[in-house]
Amino acid sequence: MEKDELTYHVPVLLKESVDAMNIRPDGTYVDVTFGGGGHSREILSRLGEGGQLLGFDQDEDAERNIVNDPHFTFVRSNFRYLHNFLRYHDIEQVDAILADLGVSSHHFDDSERGFSFRFDGALDMRMNKRAGLTAADIVNTYEEERLANLFYLYGELKNSRKLASVIAKERNGKYIQTIGEFLDIIKPLFGREREKKELAKVFQALRIEVNQEMEALKEMLLATTEVLKPGGRLVVITYHSLEDRMVKNIMKTGNVEGKAEVDFFGNVQTPFRLINNKVIVPNEAEIERNPRSRSAKLRIAEKK
Repeated sequence: MEKDELTYHVPVLLKESVDAMNIRPDGTYVDVTFGGGGHSREILSRLGEGGQLLGFDQDEDAERNIVNDPHFTFVRSNFRYLHNFLRYHDIEQVDAILADLGVSSHHFDDSERGFSFRFDGALDMRMNKRAGLTAADIVNTYEEERLANLFYLYGELKNSRKLASVIAKERNGKYIQTIGEFLDIIKPLFGREREKKELAKVFQALRIEVNQEMEALKEMLLATTEVLKPGGRLVVITYHSLEDRMVKNIMKTGNVEGKAEVDFFGNVQTPFRLINNKVIVPNEAEIERNPRSRSAKLRIAEKK
């Protein structure tokens, strides 16, 4: 059982992403999405005397996977506080930062966490179970227009207004607590042939809102522009267009909005140099082994 817990997350693009970090045995590195520890173990296998790795994760389940290694420090925190915790550990700058923005399959397979529509359970979705609103809180308390906006923005759902209207109507007088109750309300809005894809979008939108994923990602990406050494690498694996756009923008322009500042000669002023203009994606064998990896994109940039 313990072995299963330790190996529940086989990372996507493992070799490609860790290779991209350009690891030196005595360097200082950060894995801001520790999760099952797969990437961190690979990084640690390449460290030697003087090498150091910090692994960030706000999820208490990740603590079961902490690596017993003198070169490793676990930070139980959201990666949005990257800068603060590096200062706390007396680290000014680091040689590379890795972020795998995918939700671990472990979370989808744990009915108690409420991430998946495949199981009934509490409508929760919090990565950090110690704080914040649950998905049930959002479904039951957000005004109809706010619900519609989040389904459209974070789920890219074309029927977001209808979806929000039906939820607002159904919750009137009763509290929607479980995934089953929620599915009974929204399933009739989707055709059978596209049901799974559309439900996945609804759950993605709620998960992003519950965990403030876009705000946290923005803060972390902005911090990388300050904490990476010149020549240091930013290596990010994205899975949906919203986060991928932010990562692409920070690498190309130095901000998540993609607003390019140019010098007198028209050169874009950015703290990064792109390593791969074309994104790296999983091969067919990896997609077959892990179907969720199909949407993964690896982007790599180097601090100027």
